[in-house]
Amino acid sequence: MQSTQRKGIIVDDQVAENITRVEELAYELRIDEVMTRDVKVISPDMRMRDVVELFRQARISGAPVVSSNRLIGIVSIEDIIHCLIKTDLDAEAHNYMTTEILTVKGKDAVIEALKIFVSSRVGRLPVVDMDGNLVGIITKGDITRGVLRMLQRYYQEEELRRYRASHLFEDIESDRSSLILRYIINARDFNKGGSASANIKRALLRLGASPQIARRCGIAVYEAEMNLIIHTTNGGTIRVEIEPHQINMVASDDGPGIENIELAMKPGYSTASEEIRELGFGAGMGLVNIARCVDNMILESTPGKGTRLKMRLDLKTEESVGEGRIGKEESAKHGS
Repeated sequence: MQSTQRKGIIVDDQVAENITRVEELAYELRIDEVMTRDVKVISPDMRMRDVVELFRQARISGAPVVSSNRLIGIVSIEDIIHCLIKTDLDAEAHNYMTTEILTVKGKDAVIEALKIFVSSRVGRLPVVDMDGNLVGIITKGDITRGVLRMLQRYYQEEELRRYRASHLFEDIESDRSSLILRYIINARDFNKGGSASANIKRALLRLGASPQIARRCGIAVYEAEMNLIIHTTNGGTIRVEIEPHQINMVASDDGPGIENIELAMKPGYSTASEEIRELGFGAGMGLVNIARCVDNMILESTPGKGTRLKMRLDLKTEESVGEGRIGKEESAKHGS
């Protein structure tokens, strides 16, 4: 069995603040919430001079090529420049379109589109349904506008929807109290990807955890959850134990395991299949993002038998949840 232990960066207030509400929204928002639905499209037999005019009038820098509503290519400014150099404006679009297309699904989290933008040089991503039909397009500008809309709504509703459930431990007498949450994650169930992390984050906020702690946990669990969906054969489980001064998260599965853990920890390395990559996943940043968010991470794996990923967050006194927070608040009331 291979095993490696890696401590996360020391997350002080300044570093924790870098995990902002904007970054959190990238994991919460779905692509179909921010994408452009009214897409300017090109037919494969459209003349390139007409494509140029479409770009000029619509003020766009790229457009998908569609035949019978199925995406077959994409034309960008670079393709137009190539055409102009050849003075070939009477050529049909299919002669200059790019056919190797990166796409995303509408129910994917926005973070998956951002990962593709970071790892590639594309400026736009067509959004397709499960049958490969075009349903929209997403750009970095779409993401920015969508996040800004959600931020505005978030701050307007924050006081209404934020509340604490610290009284959960109020009548319980014990030397040590904890709340354990378990989630079953099914392999290839992309439609539910991110559900467990969203539920865990919501539970932490209700227990009185700070937004920074909830965000760090949410991101770490999201990446672990997606790894179970992408890389496992039978799925796996996520177990979260919430204590006043510590949060422990474990993601485990029964195969296929990791051949080289040190290599798997490198940014950009991924064993995802070509099919998974075509779906927009498997950018190889999951474990890196987890290590950034937790105080301690242990990855154990045996090829053919399974993988166990342990993550821990250590909470300062002022960050405590449950009865630890009650004790702190009681002390504050009495001036001690």
